[in-house]
Amino acid sequence: MSRTPLELVCPAGTPGALRAAVDAGADVVYLGFRDETNARNFPGLNFSRPELRDGLAYAHERGCRIYVAVNTFATAGNPGPWHRAVDDAAELGADALILADIGLLDYARRRHPETRRHLSVQASASNPTAIAYYHETFGVQRVVLPRVLTVTEIARLNAQIPVETEVFAFGGMCVMAEGRCALSAYATGRSPNMNGVCSPASHVRYEQGVGGMVSRLGRFTINEFPDGEPAGYPTLCKGRFVTGGCAGYLFEEPTSLDASAVLSELMAAGVRALKIEGRQRGRAYIAEVVAAFRRAVDAAARGDPVPPLGLGGMTEGLRKTTGAYTKTWR
Repeated sequence: MSRTPLELVCPAGTPGALRAAVDAGADVVYLGFRDETNARNFPGLNFSRPELRDGLAYAHERGCRIYVAVNTFATAGNPGPWHRAVDDAAELGADALILADIGLLDYARRRHPETRRHLSVQASASNPTAIAYYHETFGVQRVVLPRVLTVTEIARLNAQIPVETEVFAFGGMCVMAEGRCALSAYATGRSPNMNGVCSPASHVRYEQGVGGMVSRLGRFTINEFPDGEPAGYPTLCKGRFVTGGCAGYLFEEPTSLDASAVLSELMAAGVRALKIEGRQRGRAYIAEVVAAFRRAVDAAARGDPVPPLGLGGMTEGLRKTTGAYTKTWR
């Protein structure tokens, strides 16, 4: 069994979260600029150019790397914001660019060949042919795999490809083609993969109804919560709908991915890095989750049992799943 330590790739939506992740033991922090070029384009989040420069200095002084996500798809006829994001991230000294758009991959390869290029999960590349194309054509050195593969499938894939793989280890489960959700775009007019916003806050409403709370996204009712039940954020893939006279979560009940139970298996499968989801989370969440996974990754690298993470209170719906890794996720 391989004992190469898994690289711990951790989220940051603010400079404070970046410092929290670095201090808690992240090997890498990933982040994006404060615009539509990244897939977490929410008000109050992300980084200006000066903030990225300062964050790079803070991380590099402590042996941590920074990956910049430019992982939405450029608007036809207006690639300027995306080109500037690639240029600025590379020129400021980012350790890698996380990209999905083939035009941006080509641009980065030509303009900044010395900067590592990683393939975003937004590209949904999950077979040897697709991954080989990105590697051979654009010099991609790592691919972030979609959350739909079992550990066995990942091992088989790694045996056939010439690049590193990174998989999700903890956080939200994006089931709508890994962030490219047509339902959210239909409901709000703003596309996750073009504008970087899933269920944007500007379209969210909570209304007190008779006997409970109603959550809406645009003109659509996403969920109804009886009095006493916590009212979750109205994300379409976690919405409760009535079909055939029965109310239920049609796509997936609120739950969080937690791959800590299969870290040794992922190492043996040849995975290089673990990604924690959560660039929209606060500093306290980041610090606790990163520190817990730091302990888990170090234990797995030593060949020791992975200790309980104690993150139950951090999960969505207070539930966790190993997702497709063990085929228990429907």
